[in-house]
Amino acid sequence: MKFTTTTALVASIAFCTSAFADGHATLPLKELPDIADRDYWVPEEVNADGKLEAMQAVVGAEAVPFGGTQDAPIQIALIYPSSDTSDFWARNYLALTKRLDQLGIAYETTEFASRQIEHSLQSTYSNQVSQDADLYDYVIFGPSELSIQADNIDKLASNDGFATYVWAFHTPLKSLGTQPDAWFDFSSAAGALTMCDYMIGRLGEGVTMAMNRGIPGITDNQRSGDFKECVETKAGWTTVYEHYGEYQREGGFAGTSLILQAYPEANIIHNANTAMAMGSVEAQVAVGKEKDIFSTGWGGTGLELDAIRRGALAATPMRMGDDVCAATAEAIKADLEGRADELPLVFLGRITVAHDQMSADEIDALEQEAFRFSGVGALKR
Repeated sequence: MKFTTTTALVASIAFCTSAFADGHATLPLKELPDIADRDYWVPEEVNADGKLEAMQAVVGAEAVPFGGTQDAPIQIALIYPSSDTSDFWARNYLALTKRLDQLGIAYETTEFASRQIEHSLQSTYSNQVSQDADLYDYVIFGPSELSIQADNIDKLASNDGFATYVWAFHTPLKSLGTQPDAWFDFSSAAGALTMCDYMIGRLGEGVTMAMNRGIPGITDNQRSGDFKECVETKAGWTTVYEHYGEYQREGGFAGTSLILQAYPEANIIHNANTAMAMGSVEAQVAVGKEKDIFSTGWGGTGLELDAIRRGALAATPMRMGDDVCAATAEAIKADLEGRADELPLVFLGRITVAHDQMSADEIDALEQEAFRFSGVGALKR
């Protein structure tokens, strides 16, 4: 089902309402108190009651094979920044395809890879896929950044030639003329608050922090901004420096090198993704400071867990990583079976904290659950 906005942007923002193409319902389905202050909806505002929970139950259960027949494999185009250091995107691919295998759905994939900072390349890919719409049944888009890629999301979602799913974001923009068929993500806001409570419980009050932030936008506002606000408000932490490393390993290295030289009072470095966390660790090791700084990651990838095991990383908000792409496979199955209306507009996977005070067995159990499809341990890139 396509969710199409028929009101103008100004009206959409003013009234926080957009109409479905078929006229059966409007977004938002409910309104939270701060809705007028945002240019996007949160999952609670767009998901019908019970649909997210039902989908989470399906994803956590054994696969029920596809009940139909196929004349040919379905064609899936993946546009995502899988050329970066993080194994997040490689794991997404593995989880998606292995769940499709379990479901008995025949498929073929075409990958359009980029780095997180290659925004224009994603535009090129989006145009190419839109022009070749007859070649694809499903398009999975992992935007480099939500607002930067909004036009491309709209372009893909409005194409009737295929269904469009968005990975790694969960805040549908009000300005979109057509909403994608579904969004699949982990809540960065929820992860930030979970991490905040853990960090305050472990480190206490009055901590001095420096940050390697990502690319300005919704994701970094939640991962970094919400975390910063939480620890400063709840525990009186002080933030002495914020570096924007654009989610790149080099950015984490450069930011940490500067922090170690110019802000030696910082006793914790926040990193907003795996790539920057790995770069930060490298910078600390280069000057023998890896045991002196409390370093965090974001996401709980295999690379981060290996760093925690060897004492190079202290903690990370850990996504149950394979949830999202198992859910995507289940969404494809539901669509093929004519049950797309059973899906939530926004699917959210589970999230917890992995840290260096956990036993080896505890980390192993967490990793087994998180990567039940894509496999444990850091993936070779």
